[in-house]
Amino acid sequence: MRLINLGFTENIYKKTDQYPGLYPGRVIGQNKEIYKIATTTGELIGEISGKMRHLATKMTDYPTVGDFVLIDRVDQSKGNAIIHQILTRQSLIVRKAAGTGHEVQIVAANIDTIFICMSLNNDFNLRRLERYLAISFDSGAMPVIILTKSDLCEDLEDKLSEVEKVGLGVDVIITSGLSSEGYQILLKYILPGKTVAFIGSSGVGKSTLINRLLREDILETKEIRKDDKGRHATTSRELKLIPTGGAVIDTPGMRELGLESVNLNRAFNDIEELSKNCKFKDCQHENEPGCRVKIAIEEGTLDEERLISYKKLKKEAKYEGLNSKQIEKEKTDEMFSQFGGIKNARDFAKGKYKNK
Repeated sequence: MRLINLGFTENIYKKTDQYPGLYPGRVIGQNKEIYKIATTTGELIGEISGKMRHLATKMTDYPTVGDFVLIDRVDQSKGNAIIHQILTRQSLIVRKAAGTGHEVQIVAANIDTIFICMSLNNDFNLRRLERYLAISFDSGAMPVIILTKSDLCEDLEDKLSEVEKVGLGVDVIITSGLSSEGYQILLKYILPGKTVAFIGSSGVGKSTLINRLLREDILETKEIRKDDKGRHATTSRELKLIPTGGAVIDTPGMRELGLESVNLNRAFNDIEELSKNCKFKDCQHENEPGCRVKIAIEEGTLDEERLISYKKLKKEAKYEGLNSKQIEKEKTDEMFSQFGGIKNARDFAKGKYKNK
């Protein structure tokens, strides 16, 4: 049962057969370049091979928590295991690391369901929820919205209605810190052989929920600050098995959530569907005649803040991974797109000047 809950399937063993002399394992913990690996016989410490390090060109080439890997041993008596191969990932949660650079951070791999946790106190933020949904849909896992601390919310029905408009068909679960039984509704998603990742800002109650699922206080929890913003309790990621079956991964709080490169179609399906009925195929939803998106805003069926967020995330995702010079070129091309580029715009300006 342990191997089933760790996700070891017949398919994993078949892939291992293609690599004689190597053994399957799953990364269940990571501390910089040292990995805790669960195998068919127990747990051990591992590190990547020199060849893997040499060939790696980006962060996604390195193992992360949740990865199934191939290692050279299942006995650590003669040193750390060496990771030689990362098996094909079924899903991958990736975000742009905090800061001004373009470094990518891998959050977790091979996740079946993502619990997006957001508290119902003053840290309630629909725009951040849209970011979490975009990243979750892009990962390949199924998102579920978990609203925590309902006991601190005085307008629960209004907030639930707002979340459902943003969630667009995603399951929404309401939990309370006052009820020790509030976690049980989550169990229908954490089935034997399935892995769930908890993501959300610091202080929303992820670690508290996981401790209840684990039936013991394994993860550290901290009180929120007076401004309702959380203190970081989780600083690393670790996969843990649930007594009732399945596995969970807690992740560090992510208040800053940069988009690496995502498809916003599912997270903003309402806007995408409206766009199909705009008069112009390349409608920018500004002042164009026959814009169904702007009409929906005027009619009150679409929140204008949601359109602003959609445009912001779309532009952010478009520019991610580019250096400053490339971003400037993209902006210039976009600015003069109606002329077919800046060169044509200059020719047009010269022509106007000559005709004066």
